Amino acid sequence: MPILLLAAALVVALVLMWNSLVRRRNAIANAFAGIDTMLQMRYDLIPNLVSVVKGYAQHESETLRAISELRAQAMQANLGTNQRVELDNRIRQGMAGIMATAEAYPELRASENFQQLQRALNEVEDRISASRRAFNAAVNDYNNAVGTFPTSIIASFAGMRPHAYFEAASDDRRNPGVDMASPRGA
Repeated sequence: MPILLLAAALVVALVLMWNSLVRRRNAIANAFAGIDTMLQMRYDLIPNLVSVVKGYAQHESETLRAISELRAQAMQANLGTNQRVELDNRIRQGMAGIMATAEAYPELRASENFQQLQRALNEVEDRISASRRAFNAAVNDYNNAVGTFPTSIIASFAGMRPHAYFEAASDDRRNPGVDMASPRGA
């Protein structure tokens, strides 16, 4: 009888650990879906931004074409997590280029359409950032479970491996340069 109780307790413990791992893995998928939703919102704004900027900055067509092509690639449904992260990093760099372009055109910056798009993009970027933090928190929780005893044993048998974090592009990690010699407001 005591052996039967011990076996039952072991089975219950294994089931609880398995279910815990599955819930954590599903939390990662859910958090990434949140990122994906926010990225889709950004992708929906890109054509409008390109259209507005194109009207003011005709010679910037290469930058605008590149961001449009990246958007088209990112909208494909069959992309993996790593591919989507890479495209997101490239789109962010392209969007930064478009915003830098706008700095050279005071009429563009003053445009009501551009200002509305800029506000919408800032809001979406804030949401994407929050979604990334939620995703990375879910990944951290899962990776801790996969890497700690005794759930690591079950994870190993099930082929569950640590998940990659949603990391910033290497360009985003650099500290921005500040020119201390330039006069203020220049």
